[in-house]
Amino acid sequence: MTKRSLIYLLTIIVIGISVSVTSCKKDLTPKNAIITADAYKNFANYKPILAKLYSSFALSGQQGPAGKPDISGIDEGFSNYLREYFNMQELTTDEAAIVWNDGTIHNLHNMNWNSQNEFITAMYNRIFYIISLDNEFLRQTTDDKLASNGITGDNLTQAKQFRAEARFLRALTYWHAIDLFGSVPFITETDKVEVFFPKQKSRADIFKYIESELQAIDGDLGAPKFEYGRVDKAAAYMLLAKLYINAKVYTGTDRSSDAIKYVNKVLSAGYSLEPHFKNLFLADNNNSNEIIFPITFDGLHTQSYGGMTYLVHAPVGGKMVPADFGINGGWAGFRTTKQYVSLFTDNSGNTDKRAVFFTDGQNLEINDEYAFGDGYAIQKFRNVTSDGKVGSDPSGNFPDTDFPMFRLADAYLIYAEAVLRGGSGGDLGTALTYVNKVRTRAYDGSTTGNIKAADLNLNFILDERGREFLFEMHRRTDLIRFGKFTGDSYIWAWKGGVKDGISVADNFNLMPIPSTDIVNNPTLVQNPGYSKN
Repeated sequence: MTKRSLIYLLTIIVIGISVSVTSCKKDLTPKNAIITADAYKNFANYKPILAKLYSSFALSGQQGPAGKPDISGIDEGFSNYLREYFNMQELTTDEAAIVWNDGTIHNLHNMNWNSQNEFITAMYNRIFYIISLDNEFLRQTTDDKLASNGITGDNLTQAKQFRAEARFLRALTYWHAIDLFGSVPFITETDKVEVFFPKQKSRADIFKYIESELQAIDGDLGAPKFEYGRVDKAAAYMLLAKLYINAKVYTGTDRSSDAIKYVNKVLSAGYSLEPHFKNLFLADNNNSNEIIFPITFDGLHTQSYGGMTYLVHAPVGGKMVPADFGINGGWAGFRTTKQYVSLFTDNSGNTDKRAVFFTDGQNLEINDEYAFGDGYAIQKFRNVTSDGKVGSDPSGNFPDTDFPMFRLADAYLIYAEAVLRGGSGGDLGTALTYVNKVRTRAYDGSTTGNIKAADLNLNFILDERGREFLFEMHRRTDLIRFGKFTGDSYIWAWKGGVKDGISVADNFNLMPIPSTDIVNNPTLVQNPGYSKN
């Protein structure tokens, strides 16, 4: 199968759910002619429905690129899952500052948001929309339902694998939920489809739930790399490793040893580093042996104004040439701060290829938040293949580039961090080897950027993660884990809404529960430091 086989299935059937608020008002009416009961009687529909679960991270509605949104209350393009996750993880940090003045978007980088921020609300609603989709799929594929629908033999085996994949996608989404919001409403397939007020569970309890789900599905998931774009055992191991490396933040208990245990499972799954760093972010990155779990895009079949359309178009402006990125025009949206630039000793990109800065006509200093020329621009994601061909969409709007949600370099750096945090099952020598593998690739095969054991410490790991994963939606979580997000231990331009940056309160380590959900669900408790409305 090609990388887009699962996407193509979306043309066969789409089961849609429209969510206006996440608490108690859920319209579960199908948006097409096929009702749920009929759809699950025919096993041929199962994989297309599974495709909808996957595509909900990439698409924003029922038809694409706009016109029939999945969630209401915000422009459809703004509501896309990956677009909002980028806003939460990158715009709130030193890695990205935005020019546009759409609604309360500037409050994200300025770190002065509140519970009425429409972008935070969209992220929250999108999370629970996907959880609702997953829950319904799982509700319709229990052992009893499968038996009553006559699903047997090889079809039954496949159905159980599909269920395991849906459970992974729900676990991934719940991880994003507790990472961003802490204690959130908790809903599974055992809850009835009716108007009710979902109760919050603590961050620690949902952590345990995610952990147990990922461990429980191990036997039913496919072997590593069985089909590109789908969840396999390695993806589940990687999510467990990421859960464990952040466990101290979520639960108060360090789980570095468990992070090492599951990273080692990932490292034995047959993945290898992409020889050329920049190829990871091109329109044929589906050919890379490094990407463990992607969110897949296709210029003809997954059209949205979020996702990779956002990540390819929005950073392009000023003197940058859109054709170099395989697009019909730039949106002049993102630049980065001088604090991020300072992570590189040479920001030209001639040595460390991860220094993907465009500096012609750009100022290092962001004197004006609303001027694209203030701040270095970023040229990372492109809709061009490694051999220079432009993506499949002839309009130049929608890219073929996939988003690497999990990739091998992350596993190497998690291993090193977990060892430095005192985790058992690993050693510093191996950690140094793994870090230098990442750096050798960054220097295009040269060992001139390699470090010595004396240089390997937690501060180095944080900076290395910054260099390696720019715009890959790790930065907020990383800064919080290292105690650098709030307070004054690390200050960047316009943090706190001031040009040179200021300290911000620790309550910003969590996003607020949106006021719309607080109002609609009287059982919910707002996160500390935020008002109810």
